[in-house]
Amino acid sequence: MLNIFIQQPQGLARTTPGSPPKIPEEAIWLDLLEPKPDEEKLVERELGIDVPTREEMKEIETSNRLYEDNGALYMTTTIAAQLDTDRPVATAVTFILTGSRLVTNRYLDTKPFQQFIAYAEKHPAACINPLALLGGLVEAFTERIADVLERVGGDLDNLSGNIFAQRGNGTPDSRDLRRMIERIGFNGELNSKSRESLVSLGRMLMFVQQSAPMTGEQRDRFHSISRDVTSLSDHASFLGTKTSFLLEATLGLINIEQNNIIKIFSIVAVMLMPPTLVASIYGMNFHFMPELDWHFGYPLAIVLMVVSGLIPYVFFRRRGWL
Repeated sequence: MLNIFIQQPQGLARTTPGSPPKIPEEAIWLDLLEPKPDEEKLVERELGIDVPTREEMKEIETSNRLYEDNGALYMTTTIAAQLDTDRPVATAVTFILTGSRLVTNRYLDTKPFQQFIAYAEKHPAACINPLALLGGLVEAFTERIADVLERVGGDLDNLSGNIFAQRGNGTPDSRDLRRMIERIGFNGELNSKSRESLVSLGRMLMFVQQSAPMTGEQRDRFHSISRDVTSLSDHASFLGTKTSFLLEATLGLINIEQNNIIKIFSIVAVMLMPPTLVASIYGMNFHFMPELDWHFGYPLAIVLMVVSGLIPYVFFRRRGWL
């Protein structure tokens, strides 16, 4: 789908290529969302640019993501998407600054795009030129990632409190620990996708500041966005470290729980060894065993097995092993 946006006194106005397909001269933003081949060709023909294909957008080399060709700036960045679902993804978005227009090429409709379009339709200052549009989109991405990192940080704090809370009955239940590992893993994935987006946005911002002609006000704005991205990237690194720590702590608690279970089995086995020895001795079928003819032989053997089992139990209790 090709969305064409025109600057109006009240803000952005959406239009279509019409019939026959043609891009209006006053168009300031061309948004390609899962474009068809004929839509890509229309943009390339009208603007004299080469729109990267989906395969080209997946390349990770910086030279294939950030470059200048025939006066147009090509910038492909990785954006975290579907952050409110249980399967967050990373998708590539290409920004092309050419003349007095901004071209975006994407294959997933993300929430920041929707929010910025709704905002720009009511605020003319957000769409006075292509750099303003680009800055607004990057700010929308940054705010979205900031919200996600705030949510991840809050959830990690709750998990930390649950993991390290003082309990009278020992460590959390193993089922709780498994659920905690799932939550930690999900938050780690969210944080990883967010940090990947921030690193990619930071590179794009550096490139556009070095390559695009800007006024002093525009340069200050992009410099401010770069500082925000760097700050969020540092915070994402901190959350990544915290996620690793909580994961290791949870796995440690699971190991402690397993060790406690093994310890109980070991102690029970040691307690049963003396009674088993007594029973084994008197279970032998030798003919000359004086105790077999005693009237109190059987009760004596039972008492001896019970006492031999209680002695290790008392010993373990005094040592604090039970």
